[in-house]
Amino acid sequence: MNRATASSDRGPNPSRLAPAHSQTVETRAIRVLLVDDHPVVRWGLSCCLASHQNLEVIGEAADGLEAVRKTKELSPDVVLMDIDMPALNGLSATEILRRENPDVKVLLLSMHPYAGHMSRILQSGARGFLLKDTRPADVIAAICRVAAGETCFSPGVAQQALNHFADSRGSQLEGKALSPRECEVLIGIAEGLGNKDIGLRLAISARTVETHRGHIMRKLNIRSIAGLTRFAVSHGLVVLQQKSNH
Repeated sequence: MNRATASSDRGPNPSRLAPAHSQTVETRAIRVLLVDDHPVVRWGLSCCLASHQNLEVIGEAADGLEAVRKTKELSPDVVLMDIDMPALNGLSATEILRRENPDVKVLLLSMHPYAGHMSRILQSGARGFLLKDTRPADVIAAICRVAAGETCFSPGVAQQALNHFADSRGSQLEGKALSPRECEVLIGIAEGLGNKDIGLRLAISARTVETHRGHIMRKLNIRSIAGLTRFAVSHGLVVLQQKSNH
């Protein structure tokens, strides 16, 4: 459906009696927010998406914090999100968007496969994960599929997901009985944030963060920040900074 057809079709149609957000996606171009800390990558993606008449790049962000802010301001349909970024990485930003903007769909895009982090990737709320060696046409197709409510993972990443579900180790963290909020606090601790910064990220007080920290240490029987960090890394909750040449 092209834009002209979509805008001129004003007649009553029972099939269009859908939630406002999904109806909007069906009747106009898909609004995309590009998130990557490399300007040249954002430029390349923008040029790539501009070739498709049903996609519209409405904004860009250079890190996860800006992505969360721009999502609130611009209300994109799809956020094309890099993972390895400063200030707030893509997985943490995705988790915040899942909580604060559940209608927005996130498609992760990275040059690294992040083997060992599949548990967190699947639980982050992302609708898909593509590697940056994906062909432009496949990126466009993935955005359209995600906007339509489907999921889309690169073949190699999809195999990792299948392996994760086939491996009972994915239940190890659940066995520790951490609540979702405690997991978010643990991630912040492992990323080196103080109580105040974690509180700002999660919109809770520093004192509440300290209370969660105490609960986490008791549940895990771990008494040091280093120990909590090792636990978070070993369970795939924290994405280690990846080195790149670009």
